[in-house]
Formats: sequence, structure tokens, C-alpha cells
Amino acid sequence: MNGPQFDDSRLEAADLEQHEGLRSLAMAGARIRRAALSEPHGRLERADRPRGVLAMGAESRLVRAVLEPACPVPFMAWPGPGLPAWVGPLDLAVILGTTETPAWVVQCAAEANRRGATLIVAAPEDSELAEVTRSNSTTLIPLEENDPVAAAVAVLAQLGELGLGPLVHPEHVADAADLVAEACAPTSDLSENPGKELALALADRLPLIWGGTTLAARASRRIAEAVRRACGRPALAADASEIRTLLMSAPVRDPFADPFDGDSEAQPVLVLLDDDKLPDRLSGVAMDLADVAESRGLRVARVSSGDADLAATDVERYITLLQKGLYGAAYLEIGLAAAE
Repeated sequence: MNGPQFDDSRLEAADLEQHEGLRSLAMAGARIRRAALSEPHGRLERADRPRGVLAMGAESRLVRAVLEPACPVPFMAWPGPGLPAWVGPLDLAVILGTTETPAWVVQCAAEANRRGATLIVAAPEDSELAEVTRSNSTTLIPLEENDPVAAAVAVLAQLGELGLGPLVHPEHVADAADLVAEACAPTSDLSENPGKELALALADRLPLIWGGTTLAARASRRIAEAVRRACGRPALAADASEIRTLLMSAPVRDPFADPFDGDSEAQPVLVLLDDDKLPDRLSGVAMDLADVAESRGLRVARVSSGDADLAATDVERYITLLQKGLYGAAYLEIGLAAAE
């Protein structure tokens, strides 16, 4: 396959503790704590149950994935660009902003404020989004860092306190991120480091990533995005039927082929997220995908959110899957960069 070749020796380099990407991943738990500890301006009361909830902005689909099964009122994650006509004084709009909030999100937030909707806004205090949504019916979660996932966790905790979703404890979510950082630390040996193991599985291959649950599917898309940025090659997160079709169309691997032949065609690798924690109706789907991949001589990599007996919430498991996948992408980029 053309392009830089993966060099696994780079994953054991002594200077990796100073790697900017790895240091940023290691600080994920701290960012979640800081976002959650930001004192909201204008806290809502639990009695203020809205007619409907609309979420938009960065990681609004994560909020949807957590809330939809438990929200007692209609919920929608809105892709824009205009505000739905039904949003009004009886509704709650949740807006997740960053340092570079898209103009359409700012415009929709301003319009929701003008219509008298109740707002929960996560954004820097000095941002345009915070400015256009100031009102007596707005709860602002002030952000100091540009981390959409940390902002989403803070918003989910707020919504849980209002009885609009499951209870989310940001400290526990942060602890989950810290545990992944410890396991995936640069000083951790390759044989015991899930991030490095995933990078090895992805090296010189085309990842097909599947998560059976709603949150695992969301994590799969985020991981695929990170892998594409890391290696510049295709990486797909898709439904089981689409992945199965691609696996079936892959040529059967020749066990005698030279793996170092630069002209050899890249083989897919199946990445299963939390396939050991699926309900019965989905566990068979995961097994089928793995059987198809193995029948064609393709590698199967598994990313787990931990022991199924642990009393972890869905958000904690999501963060664990996401962080392991992001570490895998980071180590993949490191291994490829060494050969350039």
C-alpha cells in the first residue's frame, strides 16, 4: 500500500510523554471536571418541565443519544440551519457552543431567545452565543476550554437534575477518562496498552467500525473521524448491514502474501465496540460480523468499556470507548509519522 509505513517501535519512544496530542487526551478528565464545576448562571428549577426539548450545536447528537430513551417529553437534535417553527415559550432549547460556534447556531439561539423559549447554553461567557442568549430564562454554563464532550457532559448533568434524562455524575465520567489515560499512557507497555494495541490493528488497514448500542454507534463515528485525520485513509463507521457487505466484498487474504509488499492491497479490519455487552438481539449481529471477517482472513479488533459487572453508566462507558479509540488514532498517527 502506498504512503508511509507504520513503525511500531515509535510507540515506545522515550519522548512520547511530551506529545501534544497524547497530553491533550490525558487531560480529558480534568476538562470534564472543570466544565462541570462551572457554576451555572440562572439555575433552572426541576418543576419547569418543558413541552419539548431541542438540542443543537457541538455534540448535540451525544445529548440525543443519552436523552432519547429516558426523556419524558419529546426531544430532537436539530441539524439546522433554521429554527423549527414549533419552538416557543413552552419549550427548552439546549445550545452547545465552542470558541467557533457556527453562525447558524448563534442565529437559531438568538431566535429561540426572542421567542421566549427557556435556554440552557454551554459557551464561553464572552462569546457571541452567550451574548445573544442572555435573559431571565437562560441558564449559562460558562466554559473556559474548547472541549465539546466536556460541555456535553456538563449539560447532561444539568438535564438529569431537571428530571429530563438519566442522572449523570461528571466526576464519575471524568474518572472513566482518567482510567483510560492511565491504561493508554506512553509509558505503558505495548502489550498492555489498549491504545497502542488498537493502533497496531489499524496499521496499514482500512477500519470498519461498528457499535451496536446507540452510544457505541456514536463513539464509532467519532473514532472513525479521528482515524481518518490520523492516517489520511478511509475509515468507516456504519450499520451492520453496510459493514457486512464490505466484508463480504473484500478479497480473501492470502496467508502466503508478503505483508511488506508495498503494492499489496490494504485489507479491511473489523473494529467492534463493546460487543460483549450487547443485548441478545444484537449479540448475534456482532458474532456474524466477526465470523464473516474471520472467514476471509481479516483481522477483528475489539474495544471494550470494561467489565460488564461494573456499575458504570452509559455515559461513562461512552467516554471509555471514545477515549480508547482516540488514543488508538493518536498512536496510529505517531507510528505513521515515524516512517516519513
